[in-house]
Amino acid sequence: MTAKSIRRKRARPQAGFSLIELMVSMLIGLLVVGAAVGIFLSNRQVYRATEGVGRLQEGTRVAFELMSRDLREAAGNPCVNNLPIANVLNNSGGNWWSNINSWADAFRGYGTGETAAGLTTGTGTGQRVAGTEALQLFSADDNVVTISAHNVAGATFTVNSSDHGIAAGDLALVCNGKQASIFQVSSASGSNIQHAATGTPGNSTINLNVSGDKFDYSPAATAGSESVSMLTRLRASRWFIGNGGNGPSLYQQVATANGTVAAQEVAEGVSNLSVLYLVDGQSTYQSAAAIGGNWGNITSARITLTLVGNDRVGPNGQTIQRQLIHVVSLRNRNP
Repeated sequence: MTAKSIRRKRARPQAGFSLIELMVSMLIGLLVVGAAVGIFLSNRQVYRATEGVGRLQEGTRVAFELMSRDLREAAGNPCVNNLPIANVLNNSGGNWWSNINSWADAFRGYGTGETAAGLTTGTGTGQRVAGTEALQLFSADDNVVTISAHNVAGATFTVNSSDHGIAAGDLALVCNGKQASIFQVSSASGSNIQHAATGTPGNSTINLNVSGDKFDYSPAATAGSESVSMLTRLRASRWFIGNGGNGPSLYQQVATANGTVAAQEVAEGVSNLSVLYLVDGQSTYQSAAAIGGNWGNITSARITLTLVGNDRVGPNGQTIQRQLIHVVSLRNRNP
């Protein structure tokens, strides 16, 4: 091989990709990357949707349990649920948490257009959302003590345990087989609980009788089924849809010592509360408007909660909505 041929061979260009081949390769690569990104975004959307629904349902399940407990216990007391009630609280009709004069008042629903006393409707945080329903419930606390003695003139109960959890200012219920009385505890020390005519709102009298005169709850003062007298705190609560930090939420109001009302946001993302009621002797559930004043004969309630997610991860960028339905029986009004 001559030197000239060697030089020609060395000068021959190296083979490679053409411009068209490079463009085709880049296009295929972009298609693969685009498909991978689409799958990733789709999976992320599904994950967010699933997580959002799960978070909503979990929070609402807890809310349902708390609400169901209040509903089941409505009109409950440690004695008999049709006893006459002596309510000696000052201005008992002026506050929702003290306005109970019979066990028929222990369960009350409010329709979309009804005003609930002391529950403000508006756009402020914790206020009731306009056009939503509400529930108001009274019941006795689970911690019940038996009365060992009752000093009527000294307005003092002596109970069988000092571990009762009752404190000054608490709203309380005392009852036996004859009647029940609602009052405010003026002081509590050990096993002694007083019901003097003091405090806020305070008691209008130390007499605890339905007729207005003195009534002795001590075991020795009565006979037969009336001989056992029991005492516990009175629980007053309300459930409604209020304005939360991230939109409408399910709220609960509870009356505490001295008539202080504490409100708490129980479950976020609950946009509506709808309740239908079953009247004793009937077979169909009715709205609050159809009940009239027949709240004392309600035996169960059908609750529907509408849930709305915060993220727009549904079809066409919509928020996810779900409805949960639960039927609760008022066990204190059922045989």
